[in-house]
Amino acid sequence: AQKTLIAASPCQASSIISKITDTSAAPTKAQFDAVKHTYSGVPPLVINAKKVYCAGINTNRGLIVIELRPDWAPQTVNNFFFLAANKFYDGIVFHRVNQSGTLKIIQTGDPQGTGTGGPGYKFNDESVKYNYYAGTVAMANSGANTNGSQFFVNLDDNSKGLPKSYNLFGIVVKGLDVALQIQGPGDDA
Repeated sequence: AQKTLIAASPCQASSIISKITDTSAAPTKAQFDAVKHTYSGVPPLVINAKKVYCAGINTNRGLIVIELRPDWAPQTVNNFFFLAANKFYDGIVFHRVNQSGTLKIIQTGDPQGTGTGGPGYKFNDESVKYNYYAGTVAMANSGANTNGSQFFVNLDDNSKGLPKSYNLFGIVVKGLDVALQIQGPGDDA
């Protein structure tokens, strides 16, 4: 089912990929600092829950294309969409990289780069309607209803190792090989 979902994804179209590919350098510290990284509350719902959204994570290893699935988690997709549209994620590092062991993930979304930061608000959990297979994307949290900006990409099937308490909101449709090359901060930038 996952292979069928990926093969049918509109996010793989060259017209979409050209819009979400950014080959410019990461923002400078001054540019990063100029971006708003703290908000007073959860963004209002602006997405159409009947559409699929495409996002590009442009890394120094290449492009990771994610199909965002409002049918899985509309509030989570809306949150990600809002933050991405406001350049919140631009220049943020992957602060957690587990390429081996029982839980294989890469995690980002913390403007502090330490795993302790977020957007200044938290939002509720949504029921998880799928499994944490390789390539799926979920919100990181520190307990029930503490979702913010941090998210992770499953690099392997983590369905048995993760409880269904992380909002699953998308799937990598191109660039899982790129995700597997990501290293943590300090590891070759």
